[in-house]
Amino acid sequence: MKIAFSPCPNDTFVFHAWVHGLVPGAPALEVTYADIDITNNLAASGSGHDVLKISYAALPWVLSEYALVPCGGALGRGCGPLVLTRNGATETSDPEALAGRRVAVPSERSTAYLLFRLWAAQNVPGGVGEILVMPFHEIMPAVREGKIDAGLVIHEARFTYPSYGLQMLTDLGNWWEAETGLPIPLGAIIARRSLDLEAIAGWIRASVQYGWAHPEQSRSYVLEHAQEMDPNVAQAHIDLYVNQFTADLGEEGYAAVEALLGRAAAAGLVPPIEPAALR
Repeated sequence: MKIAFSPCPNDTFVFHAWVHGLVPGAPALEVTYADIDITNNLAASGSGHDVLKISYAALPWVLSEYALVPCGGALGRGCGPLVLTRNGATETSDPEALAGRRVAVPSERSTAYLLFRLWAAQNVPGGVGEILVMPFHEIMPAVREGKIDAGLVIHEARFTYPSYGLQMLTDLGNWWEAETGLPIPLGAIIARRSLDLEAIAGWIRASVQYGWAHPEQSRSYVLEHAQEMDPNVAQAHIDLYVNQFTADLGEEGYAAVEALLGRAAAAGLVPPIEPAALR
């Protein structure tokens, strides 16, 4: 079975057991490790992958071919994307000052960018200026070096941005939670509708449960793919993004996804979908 997910610690932790043949009855996996912008495009381009991790923001474009798997993804509280600027950059120290500025984002179809657009519509009169898509690990250095005015960051950047001499302009997760009272949907697991979706969900849940029961077994695999990340940062990343919603979306998780995509569709940012298509 062909699968694509990011090399980030939460994804490698979730899939470690399945990748290494530790989930009884699960088929062998052929893994593509790729940044979220790439996996979003793989899902939309008919790449032939059976299972992928994509942004929830990219889901409306692929639901005819793929179904949302109710486990394995990234959704939670206190884990949202951040908008960062340089320390001392007073010209971009408040949201209104982003008007007409250059902002880097990790993907045009990322949940982070979708949230940013919803937030900016309320907080940046006249809108931001140029949007540049960059791999997420390149964004903070670009902000630090003044190549861009602000950066939209995800993943472990919330733990490491002070070491780049950056300041947080806003936490989009906090904004979303204050607006809706719901957790923030970040990354979704999808699988081809022609496959046994119940079995796939079962294998993913078993892989997650194995990871929680044997955390030491995945450590070397996680760090191998974590781009020389500090082990403590990698563990903090896992602790934040692998949570109750990873084991099962549940009604609150589905409500969060419906709220995000419903608001985005109302704003003309994504195609409208029927809530039933998510189940």
